[in-house]
Amino acid sequence: MTDKISGGQNTESPQWERDTLREVLLEAYRDRRRARFWRNVWRVVGLAVFLAFLVGLFGSSGQPAALKSASPHTAVVELSGAIGGGYEDQVKMLRDSMQAAYDSGQAKAIVIRANSPGGSPVVSNTAFNEIRRLKAQYPDVPVYVVAEDMCASGCYYIAAAADKIYADPSSIIGSIGVIGGGFDVTGLMEKVGVKRRLKTAGSNKGMGDPFTPETPEQAAIWTQLLDDIHGEFIRAVKTGRGERLKEKEYPDVFSGRIYTGAQAEQVGLIDGFGSVYSVARDVVKAPELVNYTPEEDLGRLLSRRLGAEIRAGLEAAAARLW
Repeated sequence: MTDKISGGQNTESPQWERDTLREVLLEAYRDRRRARFWRNVWRVVGLAVFLAFLVGLFGSSGQPAALKSASPHTAVVELSGAIGGGYEDQVKMLRDSMQAAYDSGQAKAIVIRANSPGGSPVVSNTAFNEIRRLKAQYPDVPVYVVAEDMCASGCYYIAAAADKIYADPSSIIGSIGVIGGGFDVTGLMEKVGVKRRLKTAGSNKGMGDPFTPETPEQAAIWTQLLDDIHGEFIRAVKTGRGERLKEKEYPDVFSGRIYTGAQAEQVGLIDGFGSVYSVARDVVKAPELVNYTPEEDLGRLLSRRLGAEIRAGLEAAAARLW
């Protein structure tokens, strides 16, 4: 009996030891992964707290940058990205930046450095009118626009308010038109056997709904809307450019087409070629540049990135845990 029991222990002991060792190692591995996960979580939380502290300590008010020179200079205001990303802030930025340049008493001219594909016609028109108002109030300080890669549609709407427009021969200029659109999926609905149940009070309240057929009357309404907005755009460009615009020689100038900078000069959409440096040096005769564009509010900058940082950190930690 003793020999049999002893023999059984000798046979089963190595397997038992291996199973026990495996369980111990697996548990230790799980403990390390859990510890790593929570360590990463607390790092992300700590980063969030630290960034929030920086926002409270150094957050700016979004005011124009402080004057960097007391000598005669060329003031620079940046106009970039889609027009209308934030209606009040974008128009306010242009207005406040230009006002700060005027108030300095040393700005010999204001150069709006433009690089935008366009956007909201309402924001563009508001900015156009604000620039013209300030120009009338400070007639001794010219306002120029220098287009970089692109100044099209709503961006050109705004640029037309300037005294002169300059661009690179390869810049994209123009696109004096209005666009609106959507989808008509009524045919697809018929194929898959889906019906739309849309309840409205007013025959045109659902106008533009992609799941409802458009009537001839609604198509006419859309055409009239676009024509009215286009007409405002055209009037603004004609007001700003005046006789420099060669509309008779180039009747498609208001068709919504785009031009290179070289073509735009021939059409009368720009006044010449140049960069912000050459315009400041050769036109304004004040080569020193002072940028009056408000520095981006640190709170806004961090708020956009903080979510991404936290999300990325948690995803990385979770990936390590699982």
